Amino acid sequence: MRPGIDFNCDLGEGVGDDASILPFISSASIACGFHAGSPELMRKTVNLCGEHGVAIGAHPSFADRENFGRTAQSISPGDAYALTLYQIGALDAFVRAAGLRLNHVKPHGAFYNQAARDRELADAVASAVRDHDPGLILFGLAGSVLTDAGTALGLQVVHEAFAERRYEADATLTPRNRADASIEHSAQAAMQVIALLRDGAITARTGELIPLRADSICLHGDRPDAARFARELRTAIENAGFEVRAPERLR
Repeated sequence: MRPGIDFNCDLGEGVGDDASILPFISSASIACGFHAGSPELMRKTVNLCGEHGVAIGAHPSFADRENFGRTAQSISPGDAYALTLYQIGALDAFVRAAGLRLNHVKPHGAFYNQAARDRELADAVASAVRDHDPGLILFGLAGSVLTDAGTALGLQVVHEAFAERRYEADATLTPRNRADASIEHSAQAAMQVIALLRDGAITARTGELIPLRADSICLHGDRPDAARFARELRTAIENAGFEVRAPERLR
């Protein structure tokens, strides 16, 4: 059997061509209405995932539609817990109504990045996931305190890396306020992904070679060329000898 890797994309945000992306991915994290999306779009995206056999995850965010959830916020652990649990429950209602099963939870944008380095925030997110359903998988930035928090609570965790984002020397994502934060050419993104899969390492923006675990590769679905990126990255992953498949819940 070929080694497997999850290929995930953030969907249901109302800005991309989700239907054209879905044939090439194995997991989708669906916006829960706080940074993008709507109840009707959540329902439609869940149903599309079901048609394509794509594993479904909740993509909770700060309440920040004005900035697409990408602005840092000061938030208490209690508020972070409630925010996460509320959005998981909303998405899971549509999943259950469709006769499907929620597979994972992955915070969005600034919420994701802050939870990757703030242990109290990470504990709040992980606790909300566990309290909704301890069988859910928690997605977090590879090697971050969010994956540590999930492991400490007994959750199944997935260490996530990004196909078309650049990294700093400390294995954090390059801030989006830098012009070079994203990789704009699919061939370069494919090179980064294949290096991760084959060597377990990535070249930082400043040139350092850093080890990085990758259980799942993420592509941002809000980029205008996301469908083409998805197709070309899927081809590159498979040509490198890997099978694209979603992580399976262990319980």
